[in-house]
Amino acid sequence: MKNISNTELAKSIINVGFDRSTLDTKIIHLGFGAFHRAHQCLYTSELSRTTGSDWGICEVNLFGGEELVKQLRDQQHLYSVLEKGATASTVKISGAIVDALQPNLDGIQTIIEKMSEPQISVVTMTITEKGYCADIQSGKLDTNNPLIKHDLANPSQPQSAIGYIVEALRTRKERGLPAFTVLSCDNLQNNGHLTQQVVSEYVQSIDTELASWISENVTFPCSMVDRISPAITSDDQKEMAELLGVDDPCGVVCEPFRQWIIEDNFVNGRPEWDKVGAQFVDNVIPFEQMKLRMLNGSHSFLAYLGYLGGFDYISEAMANADYRQATIELMVQEQSKTLNMPAGVDLQQYAEQLIERFSNTSLQHRTWQIAMDGSQKLPARFCESLLVLRENKLTSKWLPLGIAAWIKYVSQTDESGNAIDVRDPLIEEFTRIYAQSLSPQETVMAFLNIATIFGTQLIEDTELVEQIITAYKSLLSLGAKATIKSFL
Repeated sequence: MKNISNTELAKSIINVGFDRSTLDTKIIHLGFGAFHRAHQCLYTSELSRTTGSDWGICEVNLFGGEELVKQLRDQQHLYSVLEKGATASTVKISGAIVDALQPNLDGIQTIIEKMSEPQISVVTMTITEKGYCADIQSGKLDTNNPLIKHDLANPSQPQSAIGYIVEALRTRKERGLPAFTVLSCDNLQNNGHLTQQVVSEYVQSIDTELASWISENVTFPCSMVDRISPAITSDDQKEMAELLGVDDPCGVVCEPFRQWIIEDNFVNGRPEWDKVGAQFVDNVIPFEQMKLRMLNGSHSFLAYLGYLGGFDYISEAMANADYRQATIELMVQEQSKTLNMPAGVDLQQYAEQLIERFSNTSLQHRTWQIAMDGSQKLPARFCESLLVLRENKLTSKWLPLGIAAWIKYVSQTDESGNAIDVRDPLIEEFTRIYAQSLSPQETVMAFLNIATIFGTQLIEDTELVEQIITAYKSLLSLGAKATIKSFL
């Protein structure tokens, strides 16, 4: 196969269905990861194909990804998306990107200038939980974060996404240009509110006049995004090349399903993403909670218990009858009872849809991949649900087990004594706890006392704490599979 960078071959084979020369760079996206390529970027490309929209995207990778940006440039900013269903695969070409930048390749000032161009209307982000430089539990800016420390001392030479956004807005204000909307597309509850909070705290520390201008002129809509997009494998790359006729080092793989719920609160225009399946609403929060608790919460549950049980992939865990039943019960009997959805939303149907998606054997979604950064994910996926259940005097057994499984997982040793490559910003704290040779009860208590993850309320619930200790002891003595069976 020839590479997609071959211009003549690209012209002859690749037809995105619209004239890309009409695109105008109106969107800056921070974080050119696989999920963005499979989700927001593809929506934007399909909008142009469907309606003739001229909304183009400039991609910015703030950390790493230099080679990816170079490859994207080499292939005229085109890339492929392999949608893998249970029985068939489809490959699509995304053509919405018109530019791509990286500070090590292009310099910080080039990116600031791009974000300051008059036509820029929306800055979107998929920067992961860590990128917000926030205490996720409190929603406050983490002023001890090294990136924030640097940016507060050098605001004109930012490193963090927050620093870039504020510096670009400062430039726009000074030039008399309109502000842009900042749209978070990360899997974080109240992601728009969180973004607004950290931006506000940051700018208040460096320029109160600019802070007032941002408060009056910038909006931070919340959004809920959903599409399973696992790390691409060599087999996926081969299948994509066979379907497409060219190799694509920038390609991504995902499931056919996708969803995007967006708070309709934009200050300077927006794409009509609803013309290609997105949904604009007044209040995203119920949908965010539904997805974070039922989908993401179940994913984390399967990631920790699945990995400990010896399953490499989510679909493998779902093929186990006990894991499947436990996941259904977690969704229907626990997570769904914490939600207050608008009329017309069928949570039983949503749960069934999720089970079908998790069971898709065509997607090799690794439990290890989903298990990353648990300290950032547990508050929204497990802890908030537990607080709602306890407040309403409702029982739970699977959420406490999920927490216990996470505690065991971050020990960095599996049930067979093999090392686990745990990726988490608090890994040093976890290592310190396990180095103390504590009893199972003391270990659980040490973890539950990490307030940035569990807050202060859960540790005061003695019955719940005892449940987690019991589940943890069961995982140590019986293992994950036998523990789930005993809980059913």
